[in-house]
Amino acid sequence: MKKKICKPVLAVGPFHPLQEEMEFFQLTVDGEIVTDIDVRISYNHRGMEGIAETLQFDQVPYLVSRICGICSASHPLAYVQAVEELSGMTAKVPERALYVRTIINEFERIHSHLLWFGLAGHFIGYDTVFMWAWKYREPVLDLLEMITGNRNNYGNVRVGGCREDIPDEIKPKILQELDKLEKKTEMLTKAVLDDPVLHVRLKGVGILKKEDAISYAVTGPTARGSGIGIDVRRDDPYAAYSMVDWKMIVQDEGDVFAKAVVRLLEVLEAVKIIRQAVKKLPAGPIATEVKEIPAGEGCGRAEAPRGETFHYVRSDGGNRPVRHKMRAPSFVNVPSFKASCIGQSIADVTITLAAVDPCYSCTERIAVVDGQKKIVHDYETLLRLSREKTTRLRKEMGADQMKLEDE
Repeated sequence: MKKKICKPVLAVGPFHPLQEEMEFFQLTVDGEIVTDIDVRISYNHRGMEGIAETLQFDQVPYLVSRICGICSASHPLAYVQAVEELSGMTAKVPERALYVRTIINEFERIHSHLLWFGLAGHFIGYDTVFMWAWKYREPVLDLLEMITGNRNNYGNVRVGGCREDIPDEIKPKILQELDKLEKKTEMLTKAVLDDPVLHVRLKGVGILKKEDAISYAVTGPTARGSGIGIDVRRDDPYAAYSMVDWKMIVQDEGDVFAKAVVRLLEVLEAVKIIRQAVKKLPAGPIATEVKEIPAGEGCGRAEAPRGETFHYVRSDGGNRPVRHKMRAPSFVNVPSFKASCIGQSIADVTITLAAVDPCYSCTERIAVVDGQKKIVHDYETLLRLSREKTTRLRKEMGADQMKLEDE
């Protein structure tokens, strides 16, 4: 009888200093080399889709901005574009609102990329990079607060336009800060590209080959860092992206260094986009009045800092969505670790996992566990449970309506 050989397993998580959220990676190792890897998430499932279906259409943007603090402009924008599509009013959104949406979303891209780059420096023990990136990020958050009233969770976008305008008197301040940020980012980018320490630590690490990136359907900088030229802003233009000049950044190497370069160069492109949008900001209203949402369905897409996010919304003509499906970019980016981490050293796996800029809470799905046994529901069961929930909610809504009529 052959003796069964147990391969060493190393746990990363559920709480780990190099991963900001709850997740659990199991690394099967041979010495220092990772031979297999698996993940368990769903430690922080918040039921966003179910909650959205209990809110009125104009309340949902505040909810979906909480899907991810870093993408708190991208998710609401994708949602309102879905509602605008099903309402047939996409072309009726004022042009000024399209420019305001673009400015806010590009500021978000800058602060997200600088946040990631600072954390990446911290992960590898290069805290000078961490301090530089986060110092340069602070004025961006100040500008977002000046425009929207909040450093995060801006609450600015609404169906039909925007809630808050960009006053003409702050435009010079925005342009002045952009000039400063551009110079600092150029310096930071040059320092990274010329730094031998970062070259040794990040080049050739965690390579995601182009064919693997396609197989896993990755998106955003994770895709563009592997030579795949996709970007919703170019491929399916929205807001004012078709009215300004910008360049999509693509690197072919697929390693962690390539993803860092993509993000730094995208910061410079975002500065370029915002500067044009501020200078071209047209006069006029920032919102169109929306009296009712008709029955129908729509899909809204946006290029969040991590990649494509989309929201599907279905209406029955009432005052709230009867179905709201959302997908964050991490949902497709995170599983690519199967291609990028196997064969790497343990020390390189954590930075490789972080290189996709994962957001676990925004991509959580329910895991059903009975004792020690994990239950996997098939499609028919999930469909039945979903229908039962919808029927129950409609009955509750009907009972509430009857109660109001009696009163």
